[in-house]
Amino acid sequence: MIPPGSTIGILGGGQLGKMLATAASQLGYRVEIYSPEEDSIAAEVALHSTTAEWDDIAALERFARECAVVTYEFENVPVAPLAAIKDMNLRPGLRALEVAQDRLAEKRFAEDHGGSPAPYAAVSDRKELEKAMKSIGTPGILKTRREGYDGKGQWRTGADGEPDDGIEFPETGCVFEGFVDFKSEFSVIACRALDGTVVFYDSAENDHEGGILARSTLPASLAITGQVEEARALTARIAEALDYVGVLTIEFFATEGGPVFNEMAPRVHNSGHWSIEGAVTSQFENHIRAICGLPLGDTSLTGSRVVMDNLIGEAANGWEDILADPHAALHLYGKGEVREGRKMGHVTRVERH
Repeated sequence: MIPPGSTIGILGGGQLGKMLATAASQLGYRVEIYSPEEDSIAAEVALHSTTAEWDDIAALERFARECAVVTYEFENVPVAPLAAIKDMNLRPGLRALEVAQDRLAEKRFAEDHGGSPAPYAAVSDRKELEKAMKSIGTPGILKTRREGYDGKGQWRTGADGEPDDGIEFPETGCVFEGFVDFKSEFSVIACRALDGTVVFYDSAENDHEGGILARSTLPASLAITGQVEEARALTARIAEALDYVGVLTIEFFATEGGPVFNEMAPRVHNSGHWSIEGAVTSQFENHIRAICGLPLGDTSLTGSRVVMDNLIGEAANGWEDILADPHAALHLYGKGEVREGRKMGHVTRVERH
């Protein structure tokens, strides 16, 4: 067990790191942020901050030596440099990053443990894409194997079977996914403790706009609740196979044939932000508890209905009206530049009657 008063290191300086640091502080821990950004928003609530590039091995090692445990707030931290600190209580471990950073490896890993992803094929050029579209069918979606989030690095193909002329093929390749006829989208958010104990949060029904999560609602519809048990079982198997410690999120499509695996995030997740006010113990606190070897907290809902809305782009400019709503819990991340598609904050409303 890592006792309160110790220092927790967080790799990454975004809003997830900021909320993790806040949760850690409430439990009496000190936090140090490691980020290439000089003005990261997570550093605003941390005791110390290291500004260095991801491939600066000497800086990474100094940072890790100052921390009792190190975690990460996003899945695109380069894996190779982290090998230097993998034995310094890095939780979750490197294997989770290796799998989650490659969409092809991720889908195969899910299949190996009983999951059912959408039909897919690896493609590296237009000829292979045309072959994949012919064998899998259209419409579909082409995604880069690496990087890309919130709809970035993705191209949709129409039912006519013709690939978009604007498609770019990176050296790391792409994955073509066939269309999934789904009723709803949902997340399974689990937290696995150091001793292997696993707890789950209620699954939210997720609504996306332009590939970006717009709203998460609990309780979810019956189309989802009937498939949560199977989705949780897969999540638990994946967590055990990875010897995972901390919060793990897997997104699913609810279909007539059961839950279809979409993607995995080895971290706290946007679709779990509601848990700060909507659960007895938030996903952020439970992640800190897990990586420090503490008992996990209660994940029960605090109300009968919970709705979390992301404040994307200029939507955050309505913060005064949100604050005028006595039932709204507003979170602004402190990002300076407002851009279209950028998550500037979120607001959660909990009904307790």
